[in-house]
Amino acid sequence: MTETLVLGGGCFWCTEAVYVKVRGVTDVESGYCNGHALNPSYEDVCTGTTGHNEVVKLQYDPAQVSTRELLEILFVIHDPTTLNRQGNDRGTQYRSGIYFTTPAQAEVAHALIAELTAAQAFGQPIVTEVLPLANYSAAEDYHQDFFERNPDQGYCLAVAAPKVAKFRQTFARLVRA
Repeated sequence: MTETLVLGGGCFWCTEAVYVKVRGVTDVESGYCNGHALNPSYEDVCTGTTGHNEVVKLQYDPAQVSTRELLEILFVIHDPTTLNRQGNDRGTQYRSGIYFTTPAQAEVAHALIAELTAAQAFGQPIVTEVLPLANYSAAEDYHQDFFERNPDQGYCLAVAAPKVAKFRQTFARLVRA
């Protein structure tokens, strides 16, 4: 049986590029969540007025990869201390977020953030929001599998590829065979 977890780690192209390579993740879909407009377009979300976050929706087999491992990956591949921004991407749609679908996922998220905070892992406060998933919609087709289809695109080379490499190096045991 699979579970669903939705994560915001900046641009969904980069986040998706990593999670499609994780053993036990059976599906990754780029989308938008936790805003107030119904079925917003990419252009709507980019205005910053819909309240949505660019996210990836993961379907995963908890017998192969745990919620904690998925969250550990998130905290390695993005900066959870910058509010409404990742690198040069700025706006509320790039905020750090964990959107849970079960109470157990929320508990794991809160516990991991508490551990990282106690260890002063990032030297600054973690601003990752942990909220129940709300108002999710899939992003347009041209956003799906973007890195896989456009590996030589400038943004992919400069931003997504290094995140994939960092994941492979840090979590070799979780790389899909």
